[in-house]
Amino acid sequence: MNTFRIALANLRYPATPEESVTLAEQAIAQASLEGAGLICFPECFIPGYRGLGKAPPPPDPGFLDRAWSAIQAAAAKATLEVVLGTERVADGALLATALVVTPDGAVAGFQDKVQIDPSEEATYTPGSGRRVFQTGPLTFGIAICHEGWRYPETVRWAVRHGAHIVFHPHFHIAEPGSYVPSTFADPANSFHEKAVLCRAAENTCYFATVNCASAGSPTTSAVVRPDGTLLTYQPYGKEGLLIADVDIAAATGLLAARYKSV
Repeated sequence: MNTFRIALANLRYPATPEESVTLAEQAIAQASLEGAGLICFPECFIPGYRGLGKAPPPPDPGFLDRAWSAIQAAAAKATLEVVLGTERVADGALLATALVVTPDGAVAGFQDKVQIDPSEEATYTPGSGRRVFQTGPLTFGIAICHEGWRYPETVRWAVRHGAHIVFHPHFHIAEPGSYVPSTFADPANSFHEKAVLCRAAENTCYFATVNCASAGSPTTSAVVRPDGTLLTYQPYGKEGLLIADVDIAAATGLLAARYKSV
């Protein structure tokens, strides 16, 4: 078995952009102590997702540059890969994105959110293009929130290009009167966590979804095996790191490779 340890940062929504950096630095250090080789954060964790009742200060490229530098330094000190849910400003447009930082603190690149939910169109601009990343023996892709739940091709593309695991940073909080789950993919809950199981099974890959911790959270952080069975999940609303060992050899990508468009 060729295992690789990952950490999912199931943290509270930051009270301020500055706190988002502090919480991320602390989580990176803790993930290193836990022996993880990679940590992934929720969607737009720095400075905080915009929407669903959350309104961080206006986009600030200067703050983002300082925040990313701090995360690069933390990654290098901890010697682990970081998949950071964040935002960036490009040509005057605001994009939801994931910044990937290598264990030596270098920027490997961004995966922008390409498929924007209709509710986000007034806030975020769709990105373009997809890519995969490499850290040690692990190849991975990223599908952000709406992309992973509703657009299976975003995950399939990454697996067909060699990804063993696809990370799914998202942000999902309870609506008034909504069902409060206690077990992953509860039949009484929404479709979202069932989709997570499908993304893994239909591509023979690992799928790792990560959310913020919040009261009554309708979805939580979890890792699903390539056969579509649940490996582990974070108790709903509980802040902390979810640690998982993934068997790289099990992520064959067989079903993704056999896909033919119709």
